[in-house]
This record gives sequence, structure tokens and C-alpha cells, in this order.
Amino acid sequence: QVQLVESGGGLVQAGGSLRLSCAASGRTFSGYAMGWFRQAPGKEREFVAAISWSGGVTYTTNSVKGRFTISRDNAKNTVYLQMNSLKPEDTAVYYCAADRGTAQAISLMKGIDYWGKGTLVTVSS
Repeated sequence: QVQLVESGGGLVQAGGSLRLSCAASGRTFSGYAMGWFRQAPGKEREFVAAISWSGGVTYTTNSVKGRFTISRDNAKNTVYLQMNSLKPEDTAVYYCAADRGTAQAISLMKGIDYWGKGTLVTVSS
């Protein structure tokens, strides 16, 4: 079992930045691809970004390309989402995900093994 705990959410003005963190504990973090998803009020959960175990492969959804960056520190069992130039439409609960497959599989939401409980990001206009 892997436990994922997100942090770093909060209230920020449009144009501002936040960095989300997702700390993994429990079973070994080794070999897991990681990802971020978000769910806005009244909408379905959507893919945001994913990263392979090595960090060498990343996927980012088009709506956040050039603004959001996913990274990871395997020594700290932590994955990050740096969010810049935030927009009101980025407001959502952001969830961390882990999968023993590939980053591509995460981007397609194919069989996520573990989910965090989410952290709320609110962007004011």
C-alpha cells in the first residue's frame, strides 16, 4: 500500500504561483510513475501532468503547457507540481496519483493504483 498526501494548495490571485507537493509513504516508491489530476466543482476529474519513475518522461495537458511543470525527487519520495501564471479556471481540487505502469498510462487514466485525498487550489480574478 502507498499513501499519498498532497500539500501546498491555497488561495492565490490570478497570475500568481503555487507549488504543490505529494509525499508518498508506505510501500516502496520505487518504480512508480506519478501524476496530478484536478477536479473543478461540477466537473469530472481531468488529467494535468504525469512523470515517469526516472523523471525522464513527462506529459502535460494542453491547457497548462508552458505554465505548469511536474518534477520529482525520488530520494524524498515526493512529486511536485509547479504552477505559474495561474488563472481562475485552474481553480480545483488537485489530486496526486501513483501507478506502477507508465506516465503515459497515467495520462490516459488507465488503472491508477493509488490516489491522494486532494488539495484545494483557488485562483481569484
